[in-house]
Amino acid sequence: MTEAIRQRWLWTVALAVPLVLASSAASAAPASAVRATTLAIGIVQRADDDRLDPSRIALAYPGQPGGRAHDGVGLAIEERRFELTAAGLQVRLDVRDAASAQDASEQLRQLDKAGASAALLDLPAAWIASAAAAAPALPLLNVGESAEAARLAGCPANLFHTLPSDRMRADALAQALLARKWMRVLLVHGPGAQDAARLALAQAALKRYGFKQVAARPFRLSADPREREQANPLLLTGPAALGGDYDVVWAIDSDGEFARTLPYRVALPRPVVGDAGMTAQAWAPHFERYGAPQLARRFARSAQRPMTGHDWAAYIAAKALLQAALAQPSAPTAARIGAVLNRPDFTLDGFKGVRLSFRGWDHQLRQPLLLTDGVGVVGTAPVEGVLHPRNVLDTLGTDAPESPCRSAS
Repeated sequence: MTEAIRQRWLWTVALAVPLVLASSAASAAPASAVRATTLAIGIVQRADDDRLDPSRIALAYPGQPGGRAHDGVGLAIEERRFELTAAGLQVRLDVRDAASAQDASEQLRQLDKAGASAALLDLPAAWIASAAAAAPALPLLNVGESAEAARLAGCPANLFHTLPSDRMRADALAQALLARKWMRVLLVHGPGAQDAARLALAQAALKRYGFKQVAARPFRLSADPREREQANPLLLTGPAALGGDYDVVWAIDSDGEFARTLPYRVALPRPVVGDAGMTAQAWAPHFERYGAPQLARRFARSAQRPMTGHDWAAYIAAKALLQAALAQPSAPTAARIGAVLNRPDFTLDGFKGVRLSFRGWDHQLRQPLLLTDGVGVVGTAPVEGVLHPRNVLDTLGTDAPESPCRSAS
């Protein structure tokens, strides 16, 4: 590992400028009474992230990141600048690249030793469990990995998740299909291990809500004429080969390249959902309610690109840390921030119309998902009529009775 890969980017975002509040008690206090305190936040990200290849970003696959996590973090800090200054709290970002799971663990150990109060992770699922174990006292927020395994493997007490899980997205789509009475579903899926895991989640969601799975057909990105039945959307979705009609095609394509060719190219005039057509996302830049347009415009001005679900996950993670730190700005230690995040009454405004909170069992952020076709938001999930005994947001994702994790609250 070279020093270039380990290079740090230190960014002092809020100056510890004393600020006197407009109250009699505050005006009587000298400016020096507000002492500067530093909140150190680390970001550990993949050194060479192939998801951010310019050719992939230009295609804007649904559900894929559009840039680095620090863009969303910077916006969250800018929004709280006044409160941070008034509290005498300055924020320092320490951004580090990791080339392997071992390297990520080492970067977190260094951040913990250097006095960081928390860290954001934009790492593959296979790296996250070992990274969480490397700094067990440091609150870690996963902002870049949607795999269900990252939430269930070992259930680290210090690990939180702001990006929706694959299970949450599958449940959101199943609810959307149920509301539209599209009950006969054709699944098409890719050949990779991630696609296999997501296929299992989709099939479980279909079973849970009483759908009929017409078929589950694998596709291949191939120009080989011997594989045309798997590579050609018309042949792949032909009803004669399936033995029956279907109401909708659910595409599972973690890469995104094949799925984008499916809408308007299936054998029957049917809608496409999943990784093309109607998708379930943490964020859509064209969401028009609850102050979302203002957030989208602020991000676009700051980052010079549209806000994606990954950006929103980084933004809301930083917002959670700042809100926790401002609860005790004189000593925003890792232990105190972790305690605040674990409080049952800790909630956030994520511009989605309801207050968001972390689940006690797997530390996944409860949140509505946006159903979008890439042009507009056509709905949200949970859909109207879906019920839950405690919190309807828990109909998206792994609920407490199903989870191997145990509630900390």
